[in-house]
Amino acid sequence: MPRKIIHFDWALKKLLRQKANYDILEGFLSVLLNQDIIIDNIVDSESNKEYDTDKYNRVDVFAQTSAGELIIIEVQVDSEVDYFQRMAYGTSKAINEYMVSGNEYMQVKKVYSVNIVYFNLGQGNDYVYHGITEFRGLHNNDILQLSEKQKNAMPYHKVADIFPEYYVLKVNHFNDIAKDSLDEWIYVLKNSVVEDSFKAKGLDKVKEALLYENMTDAEKQNYQAFMGHLRKDKSTIFTAKLEGRIEGRIEGRIEGKIEGKVEGFKEGELIGKLKTALKALRKGFAIFDVAELTDLSVATVEQLQLLLTKYGADAEQYLNEILTDKNY
Repeated sequence: MPRKIIHFDWALKKLLRQKANYDILEGFLSVLLNQDIIIDNIVDSESNKEYDTDKYNRVDVFAQTSAGELIIIEVQVDSEVDYFQRMAYGTSKAINEYMVSGNEYMQVKKVYSVNIVYFNLGQGNDYVYHGITEFRGLHNNDILQLSEKQKNAMPYHKVADIFPEYYVLKVNHFNDIAKDSLDEWIYVLKNSVVEDSFKAKGLDKVKEALLYENMTDAEKQNYQAFMGHLRKDKSTIFTAKLEGRIEGRIEGRIEGKIEGKVEGFKEGELIGKLKTALKALRKGFAIFDVAELTDLSVATVEQLQLLLTKYGADAEQYLNEILTDKNY
């Protein structure tokens, strides 16, 4: 039967830093980066703050591999408008901290930035994005390559191999249909469930190490406090209740009705479409299919998916509260 595990954010903070559990992170990273990853050590983060919203410039995991490369893993639940800048800062800081004064530039370390986000970061249709640095000719559109001398002097085959690489996993965009090993991992990250059929590297250990029932009483108490903090933070729903509107369209007070229109829909029609969309998402329909079915914008459906992911069975209740809250 499917195994329910603890939230991955908590696992990174409390369990996956232990050397006995390195193989879980190694499995995930090997699948994501499509290469065998062996972790030599995990560097302590800048602080020991308890909750995700407490960590402003710290990283969840900062690992060094057997090949001497650096890997940053961040799990971000709450929306941050400047998150891309945070990614850039993180890789720059890692390079700087591992560059000993007086060393040649050849000693600059390769950095991978892995970002698991549970909010709608940027605009895009996919749920996994990979960013690299390439230099392309303005006139011939060719890609600048390493010379043979450079290839012989360093363990890289392309210029892009030298620069930081970025991975963004937009977990809430995943439609829960696992077609390969990476999809299996993303399913687990999104749902905190390991299906019996999953075979991706590292997931066999996840079934054992990250089970809630295997935690001590003290760990369970801390974990429940952490999850309570996430549930309680209703300011993150619809990005701070969509700042008093749904995707910038619902404005003003709600006094038993929605004053105005959203995307051309009147009050009753809009509420019906929002509830229909939420039900379709619960049944596993993809975000873009739901948007087409209901004529709602993709951005609005994405916010509904966030609501469903964070509140599960209580999502409809919170949607009703948002739509009927007189202080909204």
